Amino acid sequence: MPRFSLPDLSLEGFRQRLASVDALPQLCVLGVVSGLITGGFMVGFRLLLDLGALAYMPGGDPEAFEGLSPLVRSVLPILAVVVVGVFLWRQPEKARKLGVGHVMERLTHHQGRFPLRNWLNQWWVGVVTVLGGLSAGREGPAIHLGAAASSGLGQQLRLPHNSLRVLVACGTAAGISASFNTPIAGVIFAMEVVMMEYTIAGFMPVILASTMGALVAQLVYGSEPAFQVPTVSLGSLSNLPWLVITALVIGLLAGLFIHVARSEWVKRLPVWLRLGLVAVATAAVAWWYPEVQGIGYDSLSATLTGDLAVDVLLALVVAKLLLTAITVASGIPIGIIGPVLVVGAAAGGLMGLFGSWIWPGRGADPGFYAMLGMAAMMGAVLQAPLAALMALLELTHNPNIILPGMLAVVVSCLTSRQLCRCDGFFISATRHGLHPLQQPLMQALSRVSVPAVMERSLERTPRMVTRERARALLTRNPVWILIERSSDDKPTLALKAADLARWLMEPAPQRRTDEEGPEAKEPLIDLLEIPGLRLELAPIHLQATLTEAFERLNDQAVDALYVEHGNRPKQKRISGIITRGAIERYYSLKD
Repeated sequence: MPRFSLPDLSLEGFRQRLASVDALPQLCVLGVVSGLITGGFMVGFRLLLDLGALAYMPGGDPEAFEGLSPLVRSVLPILAVVVVGVFLWRQPEKARKLGVGHVMERLTHHQGRFPLRNWLNQWWVGVVTVLGGLSAGREGPAIHLGAAASSGLGQQLRLPHNSLRVLVACGTAAGISASFNTPIAGVIFAMEVVMMEYTIAGFMPVILASTMGALVAQLVYGSEPAFQVPTVSLGSLSNLPWLVITALVIGLLAGLFIHVARSEWVKRLPVWLRLGLVAVATAAVAWWYPEVQGIGYDSLSATLTGDLAVDVLLALVVAKLLLTAITVASGIPIGIIGPVLVVGAAAGGLMGLFGSWIWPGRGADPGFYAMLGMAAMMGAVLQAPLAALMALLELTHNPNIILPGMLAVVVSCLTSRQLCRCDGFFISATRHGLHPLQQPLMQALSRVSVPAVMERSLERTPRMVTRERARALLTRNPVWILIERSSDDKPTLALKAADLARWLMEPAPQRRTDEEGPEAKEPLIDLLEIPGLRLELAPIHLQATLTEAFERLNDQAVDALYVEHGNRPKQKRISGIITRGAIERYYSLKD
């Protein structure tokens, strides 16, 4: 009778499966849980915005700055900057890193592990900057909160670091999905902007997470799209040349935004002057044009329906673009995706009005150009054309806009990248033109943890052993013999077991006659003197990815690592050995 064994449903078995590259079912489970957690946090964040708005905003609407008096709406950004300056700048610099840029930094250099302090700061900073009337969005905080919460789940369960990367992508996708009710755009944004790769093992759990995030948000806020968009179309193909010119202008605006946001002269100013510049500039513009304050989704909706005057559109294009960029350059952590969409829609609406004036009766509706401008600006700033197109499709629910949208997004992205020499907004450090997350070797190695490649067959022993003890070490056919040293400052060494076996096959040296007797002891063997291959080892944790192992091999200038298991120093045990050759063979086979 054949025996059927039940699958290992323990947490330890779950961790072991996650360490390999084909742990798709386990990653999908994590995707569902991550999406539910992130969706809950996004609902909580939006409720905080709504509760804060009840205190002083007309109708409790976080976007209703137009209903406030000029004095009140001008004082709000000054108060917001003071609060952020006092409570955030008292903390260490590393605690002030928030938003999407922080997510990518932790993913690039910290294997997707997030500090709790930054996560807690993101809650109140996100609320203060939006309700305080700064030109700020809620998507950056949403992505940070979702990614860090999902990663925190993996950290609490002590999951391998390769699964933390997927959890970060799941939290990112669910955050975008819950914010805009755009599950597809959330998936593409996570893979194109944050992960910078497309893999089946990454896509499926991220799709599930994005779906769960959207479902949780819809249970609370309904299934209506984020914006009410009129039904418009390109009409005559004669609009295509003007569409290309519009995309070119928006690409230049995106380049201007990135250059101002990265301006070194602003960053070199004293902190008090930088913060004061943001406060005064925002307050001055808000006195006349409150539409530039907050996220600006109400202004975006009015732009799509053609309800904004030309001077307001100009204020959104020029003032909101510069205010958002200067706020970022000053070091105030804000979300930029919402403001970027508003600026792009306003620029597209202006170009549409201008086109209608040049060609009366033939130009497409300005709302049509506003929709294209929204996607073109997002794609050019983030250098994420596919995410911008998916956002355009899901926000408009109009498949007829995809063809002109593709043209507009590509032209704007090329303009920003080639003419303005701008990478994606969140890509700051590159090597040979590539961000570390874009490097093929690092991408491949980061998908797998060391348990999937390490050699588990080993025996531990002191340096000095008898021949009988040496033979006993070989009874279980180990591949490596781990030689323990007398002190921690001496490097741990590994001896190839085959070399020890070969040496033991040689005849043992004869003891002298005067050593014979009942008290005579068998001579000890020094394993460091046996001819054979010995590797100097450095430690690495069981949860580490092959990327971490590869970097540690180079940093420590060793040829192998011993893999530690356990969190308490005195209870750590060695689970296996991973060599440089094993990593190279894995990459060669997968390549």
